[in-house]
Amino acid sequence: MEERKPKILLAEDDTNLGMVLKNYLELNDYDVELCRDGILALAAFRREKFDICLLDIMMPNMDGFKLAEEIRDVDPDIPLFFLSAKTMKEDIIQGYKLGADDYISKPFDSELLLLKIKAILKRNQELNNKEEEQFEFKIGQYHFNSRLRTLSKATDSHTLSPKENELLHMLCEHKNDLLPREVALKKIWGSDTYFNGRSMDVYIAKLRKYLKDDSNIEIVNIHGNGFRLVVKD
Repeated sequence: MEERKPKILLAEDDTNLGMVLKNYLELNDYDVELCRDGILALAAFRREKFDICLLDIMMPNMDGFKLAEEIRDVDPDIPLFFLSAKTMKEDIIQGYKLGADDYISKPFDSELLLLKIKAILKRNQELNNKEEEQFEFKIGQYHFNSRLRTLSKATDSHTLSPKENELLHMLCEHKNDLLPREVALKKIWGSDTYFNGRSMDVYIAKLRKYLKDDSNIEIVNIHGNGFRLVVKD
């Protein structure tokens, strides 16, 4: 199955620049819809799903600032770049106040624009992946919700501290497999020093205590390497 190309809304009333930029971005595996005024661009945005918007400011019928306001009303999170010959400080400030991710002054380097587009789309993809990561786990007789930081069994529920929560979340992601000690230390404590290691041992002991009522659950210390959350079927 062919992978979907990122889709760009390009609002630019300069015919030559618009076509050159559209062709350049399409050569670099983007799907580009070029609109030559703000009203047409808004209609396209409401009709289709886009991954990023590139907006000129000085356009007929509806300027880029107004278009950005309308786009933000529909989707507050979509990445948005202004491409403009307006270089006055107040224009740039207004652009950022409208929620622009970048304000690029004309003339600009197309290769640099491409790199900025790739960076912002990669950032958004990483954020989306993080939002989609698993946050609910069944651990034997327990139910663990890492968003709520709750570990519950029957009618009993316990709220975990932030470090307890993150450590149990990592153990669940590595269930019945090794969670390397240095990986957990660097992610949760910031470094794998001796003192941070002793601190993690204390948190492991706390988690064992919380899970002790189910004999099918064990957090095993793999000496010198890390821990395993073992859950027997």
